[in-house]
Amino acid sequence: MRILVLDVPKEGVVFEDYLPYLLDETKHAWSLLKSDVIREIYFRQDRPGVVVIVEAESIEKAKEACSQFPLAKAGLIDFTYIPFGNYTLWENLFDEQHKI
Repeated sequence: MRILVLDVPKEGVVFEDYLPYLLDETKHAWSLLKSDVIREIYFRQDRPGVVVIVEAESIEKAKEACSQFPLAKAGLIDFTYIPFGNYTLWENLFDEQHKI
């Protein structure tokens, strides 16, 4: 299952609160990338934070992996989990009723 994971900063937390954890945060992300749990990771462009594409058997498994991020363990962030799948309507392009 593919899951879009968005970080959610806890209220009142400022960037300086993250600083002691950022190296370990990066190390944890790297370990998840190497183990094929994280498939893609990006910086958000609308605010500080990340967008992560996770591959896991379930949302619960994704939550287990993400709960081990140092920022999450320190109570500085939480996550939103959105499961998604392949777009399956491509067949409409080839359906005879839609031909011009």
